[in-house]
Amino acid sequence: MKTLKERYEKLSQIRRPYLDRARDAAKLTIPSLIPEEGDNETTGFSTPWQSVGSRGTNNLASKILLALFPPNSAFFRMSVDDVDRMNMDEASKGEIDEALASVERVITQDIESSKFRSTMYQAARHLIVAGNGLLYDAEDGMRHYPLHRYVIQRDADGTVYQIIATDKTVFELLSDELKAALIASEESSAPKDDDAEVTIYTGIKRDGKKWKVHQEVEGVMVPGSEHEYKIDETPWIPLRPIALDGESYGRGYIEELYGDLNTVDILTQAVTEGASIAALVKFLVDPNGVTKKDDLIDTQNGGFAEGRDQDISTLRVDKGGDLRVAYESMQGISERLGYAFLLSSAARRDAERVTAEEIRFVAQELEDAMGGIYSVLSQELQMPLVKWRIKKLQKGGKLPPLPKEVTTEIITGLEALGRGHEHQRLRAFVGDANQNVGPEVLAEYLSVSEYLKRTAAALNIDTKGLVRTEEEVQQSRQQQAQQQAQLQAQVQAAGRQQ
Repeated sequence: MKTLKERYEKLSQIRRPYLDRARDAAKLTIPSLIPEEGDNETTGFSTPWQSVGSRGTNNLASKILLALFPPNSAFFRMSVDDVDRMNMDEASKGEIDEALASVERVITQDIESSKFRSTMYQAARHLIVAGNGLLYDAEDGMRHYPLHRYVIQRDADGTVYQIIATDKTVFELLSDELKAALIASEESSAPKDDDAEVTIYTGIKRDGKKWKVHQEVEGVMVPGSEHEYKIDETPWIPLRPIALDGESYGRGYIEELYGDLNTVDILTQAVTEGASIAALVKFLVDPNGVTKKDDLIDTQNGGFAEGRDQDISTLRVDKGGDLRVAYESMQGISERLGYAFLLSSAARRDAERVTAEEIRFVAQELEDAMGGIYSVLSQELQMPLVKWRIKKLQKGGKLPPLPKEVTTEIITGLEALGRGHEHQRLRAFVGDANQNVGPEVLAEYLSVSEYLKRTAAALNIDTKGLVRTEEEVQQSRQQQAQQQAQLQAQVQAAGRQQ
């Protein structure tokens, strides 16, 4: 049976063309994202001549992160099946919506508290440039594996059945048990020096309805590394924004813009170098003239020197027209790339808090400009992340088991704000009813308590201690009635005394 290292090296050959394209794309955007083999922290990466690629990548990554994970709002909705909901009374529907909204808040707070946004931003940049990424939602926080650190295999339907990820460490940091096993192993070629670098291979393989995970170092099993997960409840989440039939790896967004990016990089280099040459000032002195170069050099500013102005001329580069053509072409392509990278959009203000309409507009922009990439990520990133977090919270006792009737839905596209659209519908319903039947009739038929519950659930607000229950309202009314009766009795008694 082959070791994880042997399987990784074999599958790396299939990955190579995707990795080469990713490195070419990185050279025009952010070179440090996908380093070459042998690069390390001391490597000096080349800088592209233009900044459109890096600005566009960072801008798109920021918008993807905002649209996928809106701040202070759930990116998913939990609800009860419509058939089961039909058999409930209206009061039960409001209570269930309130309870599910509370569950949503627990899951959202758990995700936010794990400080995953920095990792997700990095993953979004890799998806744009390299078209691939692997997330591991570990106990100590989320980790991201770039394309050059893992291999993956999918079947004809695009379903993942094997992943091998790699981590670098030093021999000294390995457990004593693993060190002893490596030293005793005759087949292992791992260096035994404490400062020597070793590679840990993590294998994730589909086995029926489960994922089986284990780790190896030079063919030696890492003690305690074996785990099993359900197929739809795993901390390993492979990503690819653009999928092609029959391919195990995805394609990056930059690959579709590579021609324009490469052209604008070449033109920017030509214009920059041409401008540098044109900016040089060099004087020519006629060797047969009466003007002496040394006299000019020795003369102070504003002073006098013997000579004729005909003897002096300035070196000129008559390439202004050519440079203008290159510059205008560069500007046109840069503008085209600006639209592709959504750089020309001013929908979202530079502020800590943005409105619902602004985030909704960003989501629609991503749908229109990126050909459904946002919708793909909602199913291949958000849904697995929610299912795994629910499982982890239930295992930790922070969340009770959910009934089978409860379903989870990822809100995408124009509905990217979770329950925000439900709030708009409630407001539209009440406003329409108030206008057509009048406030008196509306007050007679509308259940205020139910309206408050559904509005709070739509806004993802915890109503505990904020909105009174029916019993508390009745008690308050009885107290007010008693106080009014006592006040009237006191007034009547004072009148009789007079």
